[in-house]
Amino acid sequence: MTSQRLPNGRVYVAGHRGMVGAAVVRHLQELGIDDGDLITRDRSELDLIRQSEVESFFESERPDVVVFAAAKVGGIHANDTYPAEFIYDNLMMAANAIQSAHRFGTARFLFLGSTCIYPRMAPQPMPEDCLLTGPLESTNEAYALAKISGLKLCQHFRSQYGVTFHSAMPTNLYGPGDNYHPQNSHVMPAMIRRFHEAVRDGLDEVVIWGTGTPRREFLHVDDLARGLIHLVNLEDPPNLVNVGTGTDISIRDLASLIAEITGFRGKILQDLSKPDGTPVKRTNIDLIKSTGWQPRIDLETGVRKTYEDFLRASDSGALRAV
Repeated sequence: MTSQRLPNGRVYVAGHRGMVGAAVVRHLQELGIDDGDLITRDRSELDLIRQSEVESFFESERPDVVVFAAAKVGGIHANDTYPAEFIYDNLMMAANAIQSAHRFGTARFLFLGSTCIYPRMAPQPMPEDCLLTGPLESTNEAYALAKISGLKLCQHFRSQYGVTFHSAMPTNLYGPGDNYHPQNSHVMPAMIRRFHEAVRDGLDEVVIWGTGTPRREFLHVDDLARGLIHLVNLEDPPNLVNVGTGTDISIRDLASLIAEITGFRGKILQDLSKPDGTPVKRTNIDLIKSTGWQPRIDLETGVRKTYEDFLRASDSGALRAV
């Protein structure tokens, strides 16, 4: 595996308060980035949905590299309940940032998407070239369409103007700084919270959504951060590349793993009235592996570390649940 180095120039990490952005910032700091070369903005300082604010920011800061991890995200419930917000907010953020980055001379723009961009019945493992070959999963179609638009913006700006604007599609993520909202979180943090609270409250059963048969791939966010820095250092990166582990686990087996790690010894029940979502989601990671990157953190180790972080955040009152 190749050793990592800092990107050239000033780096703007969009969405640095989120799980992915925070991991990228941590990794850049571990690599020794100077404070003056790391650019971040809170939402109160820069609203990426407002074009005038984004243009003013890029004109004044002139970042050399952008890692665009800002997004409105959520699990099945949130995506299915708030589709208008998911498509509008993510479309506007991507369009404003990509256009302004090009206008004001950003040399490298790495756009973060999601593997939900691929068809619901995509071949497994999912290769990058299956994009737009079939219908999307309906429960997160709005988010997926916004992300597809962002990666296509990068692709066409690169083709037309010769700028190195490219995209990475992470698989399902977990790790420090995740969102543990009881309704709007993704499956991993939702289960960690649910099993933890069952142990705390002395419950003898936990209910999970759906049949438990869908299979999902999970990547620790620290592995993703290393992957993103690797990609922005490539001289000629792919337009679109998957970032994952290439392995998957059933939701039922994931629940059993989290039960073991949290110390839950009761029954795991299934609410069959709830949707399963896409039957299988696993990425083909041959392309990114061919560039010299591969994941380091196995699932059990990663979940144990994540639960430890959950406990620390809970004890300190810093648990993210929005």
